[in-house]
Amino acid sequence: MENTQYLFKSERLGFRQWLDSDLVQMIEINTDPLVMEYFPSIPSEEQTLAFVKKMKVQFETKGYCYFAVEKLKNNEFIGFIGLSEPTFESDFTPCIDIGWRLKSSEWNNGFATEGAKTCLKFGFENLKIKTIYSIAPIVNEKSILVMEKIGMAKVKNFMHPLLKDYPYLEDCVLYAAYSENLQ
Repeated sequence: MENTQYLFKSERLGFRQWLDSDLVQMIEINTDPLVMEYFPSIPSEEQTLAFVKKMKVQFETKGYCYFAVEKLKNNEFIGFIGLSEPTFESDFTPCIDIGWRLKSSEWNNGFATEGAKTCLKFGFENLKIKTIYSIAPIVNEKSILVMEKIGMAKVKNFMHPLLKDYPYLEDCVLYAAYSENLQ
């Protein structure tokens, strides 16, 4: 097991930069129909590779990304949790959002909530971000529950411009957390 350098940690999770060795496991996560239930399609291997490359570049240029996440007890890679910038135009972009995608075998352990709280704190305290948003299709009740558990407040519903060909997913919610509300 390699000696992992974490950027920061929560009680049970370590957050780090992406490694080339994460790619195979991220492809597995991205091809799990349970994980991708609320996405318009399953990403190809090439799309997953492009995503990992984008996260590496974003971290180098911005100091944040959707961080690779490991369980501290065994250094097992379980997916990502972190901050990024949506690539679509709307009345609230440009902005920074928080997102997560974890192995379905790790669901219901509180990892998304624990990790997202830690990433909010990192964004507010270390990066001095004032507002962090989160977006999900209305049908994605699990992600919305995480948003609420981490103290985010609903801002509004909106029709996601990148999902207009997917009526089941197009109706989305926007949540926000504010640095002045950090406890």
